[in-house]
Amino acid sequence: MNATWMQWLRGFITVRVRGEAIESLVNTALARGLSLWSIRRTSKGELDCYLLVTDFFRLRPILKETGCRIHVTSRQGLPFWVRRAQKRVFFAAGLILFFIGMYLLSSLVWSIDVKGNAQLSEEQILQVAKQEGLYPFQWSFRLDDVTVLSKKMAQKLPGAAWVGVEKHGTRITIQVVESAIPDKKTPMNPRHLVASSDAVVTKVLAETGRPVVKRNMRVKQGDVLISGMLGDENNAKAVVAKGVVKGIVWHEYDIVAPLTRQSKVYTGEKKTVWYAIVAGRAMKVSGFGGSPFGMYESVKQEEQAAWRTMKLPFGRIKETIYEVKIQSQTVSVEEAKAEGLEQAKADVLAKVGPDAQVLGENILHEKTDNGKVYMKVLFEVDQSIVKERPLVQMQGD
Repeated sequence: MNATWMQWLRGFITVRVRGEAIESLVNTALARGLSLWSIRRTSKGELDCYLLVTDFFRLRPILKETGCRIHVTSRQGLPFWVRRAQKRVFFAAGLILFFIGMYLLSSLVWSIDVKGNAQLSEEQILQVAKQEGLYPFQWSFRLDDVTVLSKKMAQKLPGAAWVGVEKHGTRITIQVVESAIPDKKTPMNPRHLVASSDAVVTKVLAETGRPVVKRNMRVKQGDVLISGMLGDENNAKAVVAKGVVKGIVWHEYDIVAPLTRQSKVYTGEKKTVWYAIVAGRAMKVSGFGGSPFGMYESVKQEEQAAWRTMKLPFGRIKETIYEVKIQSQTVSVEEAKAEGLEQAKADVLAKVGPDAQVLGENILHEKTDNGKVYMKVLFEVDQSIVKERPLVQMQGD
């Protein structure tokens, strides 16, 4: 539409002119001050243009002078819109009430999220927020500025170093940064570091205390690795032994690896269910009934309505139910053995610590029976072998 806002407010029409003296009509109309624009010829030799409603009646004498005829093809602008709206009073009233309702709903606080709290409870934070007038179903325009709310809440929350309040449409997010409280160090009694299991020592690094073992030494469970006693019998001092001692330890595992591997696959069949969300509550609107599949997986996608950057308190959820089935696949003995060994290695490392390293494995026994591979495996693991023992237990030695 090639019209200005003033022309739209005054109202204008689209006309089609036919006749032998179309050029004369246009020149005469423009000379007498009529407002014609977007003038263009059609393929049939006729003329289309826009014309103000007030100039339409002034054009009639010119039509008689030139012998042309005119046909109105469309009416646009505020006067015509008002006339159509008068015929649809209830529709117009409903439209106005809809926008008023949308404005009122978007002016409410519908939800409050609390993030960053560890020591402070969420109930405690929400209670302080309520004291400052911040709670669900509160009018947004009645709240203080977010910077003022942040300062007031930080003053009332013990242990909070900083509080941030952010407004996202109808949702409020309270971000809390708690004050760092240093952990109280428990006084440690003098101790030895002893072997947690039989091993061959591979590394000794004493921070405090006296190392008793060296690399490549074989130790038994309970042997002292780093002593907490310094000096001699005449001048002895008890300390807290600290350090790192690693050694090679042997772990025996019984592994059962199936020759049939089961996996879950999608069949391609699915069902879609829609939910309407109003004020945080979901209501099913389509896809009624239970799942038509014996085995299935459900995936939900939530879409919240928004107007510009403001989130509105309603939306929808799309739930897609996919049919799945269990598919069996036969693997070779070698594949089953490799998978069983990898799972056993992962279990060993989970038990002895992430800094451990599996140096090798030795299969002591192996057999295949009833669709499974049975193995007895000895793993050689380089790991930490220290554990603490209070020094008071050694005074009687």
